[in-house]
Amino acid sequence: MSLNRRTFARAAAGAAALAAFPALRAQTDRIVLAQSAPFTGPASQLGIQFHQGARLCLEQVNAQGGLNKKPIELVKLDDGYEPDRCAENTRKLLSEDPLALFGYIGTPTSVAALPLATAAKTPFIAPFTGAMALRQPFNRYAFHVRASYNDETAAIVRQLTNLGLNKVAVFYQNDAYGKAGLDGVQLALAAQNAKPVAVATVERNSVDVAAAVRTLTAARPDAIVQVGAYKACAAFIKGAKAAGYGGTFYNVSFVGTQALADELGKDGAGVVVSQVMPSPYSLVRPISREFVDAVRKAGGDYQANFSSMEGYLAAKVMVEALRRGPAKPTSETLVASLEGLGTVNLGGFNITMSTTDHVASSFVELSMLTGDGRIRT
Repeated sequence: MSLNRRTFARAAAGAAALAAFPALRAQTDRIVLAQSAPFTGPASQLGIQFHQGARLCLEQVNAQGGLNKKPIELVKLDDGYEPDRCAENTRKLLSEDPLALFGYIGTPTSVAALPLATAAKTPFIAPFTGAMALRQPFNRYAFHVRASYNDETAAIVRQLTNLGLNKVAVFYQNDAYGKAGLDGVQLALAAQNAKPVAVATVERNSVDVAAAVRTLTAARPDAIVQVGAYKACAAFIKGAKAAGYGGTFYNVSFVGTQALADELGKDGAGVVVSQVMPSPYSLVRPISREFVDAVRKAGGDYQANFSSMEGYLAAKVMVEALRRGPAKPTSETLVASLEGLGTVNLGGFNITMSTTDHVASSFVELSMLTGDGRIRT
């Protein structure tokens, strides 16, 4: 069903610079990006923080007059991290002809949205997911700023091997995201002639982890790799510790590091999370200093964490591509501009894109929660 303009404006309330919302098709006076993400529900902090980071970057650009005197707007719709809602949102957004879809959150939602974007020949840029299914086979309209889950799980298994922790179990979300992470762990372990000693699942948007706790603690693993969202992973960690488990917990980046730390409190001490973005807690890189300073100056509800850093960096990549393109960008010129980026140093964080490679980074490092709400990298 087509979304009329007044309804669309209400649905997009809260998006950047939407005091007035003319039709997206008439993008003569501004550049419009569109996002479907969870802004409510158990994964909401991922959508909220990514969106805030992106908005922070775009507001900086707009404060300088925008690009070619055009402001960049990011409209949003809430999908609650549910694929069906995301697909419906995507159809609505595409019916209004945005320049690109940007910053979708999650594997199952992105898997539902990407075919729609591809059919509409609309760029699908910087999804917050590392699933290989979105990277292979090559898709001309899909562009990734972050490393893959295979990159992350390889780094985790390498760390476990170095520490002599050979009995590895996997707790994963029972959907495309969780299975992508499980595949990555199994692939990395197979390279060591090993396999998980046990696996257990949780349903998306659920914290019903009791059965998984029983299954995995019974296997007495040295470490448990978790591939889920922050509420379920926190519930599992608390349940496993209450059951007497004393091993180590490892998570991939999608968990939402600060959100996980907030959920766990003191139970977070020693929990490891792989990261695909520069740390906003260590100011070694210029991009980290730039980002933290921007958050400080913006004030309000802006926060410096890995999820908002990813939104900020993803928006910077988008802006860099738009700057290199024509004054009146189209979806096709945006594809060409992104493919023409080559290697770009964004304040100590390198990204590379070309006509044959749309995955900008393979950067991974490990971080650890301290138990008092902080993250050490």
